[in-house]
Amino acid sequence: MARALIVGCGCRGRELGSRLDGLGWQVRGTSRRPDGLDEIRAAGFDAVEADPDRPGTVLDLCADVAAVIWLLGSAAGDDEEISAVHGPRLERLLEKLVDSPVRGFAYEAVGTVDDRVLAAGREIVERAGETWRIPVSFLTSERDQPGWAEGCAEAVAGLLAV
Repeated sequence: MARALIVGCGCRGRELGSRLDGLGWQVRGTSRRPDGLDEIRAAGFDAVEADPDRPGTVLDLCADVAAVIWLLGSAAGDDEEISAVHGPRLERLLEKLVDSPVRGFAYEAVGTVDDRVLAAGREIVERAGETWRIPVSFLTSERDQPGWAEGCAEAVAGLLAV
């Protein structure tokens, strides 16, 4: 059974996690806040505190993970922090994932974050996929579209089929 790590496991992350669970995946979800962990646990997932602004806290969770889902297209915070999470922090994490068991990476490329920031993040993920030959997927369905979670779950599952 494969395990997915959802970085940014808020309400929609838990919805995606439920779909992955239905496909036979184990799900680990992250929250920056301790109070967010209870909601992840209540959904039936492994809940862990991690901060995408500190890539090491995410990397520490990848020893038994097949796919990482960077579900931060609508992350909240100041502009500098959000740009870093979709820029240099993301890049550092991807550089380190090459030495981990992670076999796929899904990047949420739409959301409320500035389109230029998301486009820069997408370029980083594309480059990492090409450089280290790690399968990548881009989650591009708007979250309010019917079937959003199902489509994303299929995209994540497809990472291991490559």
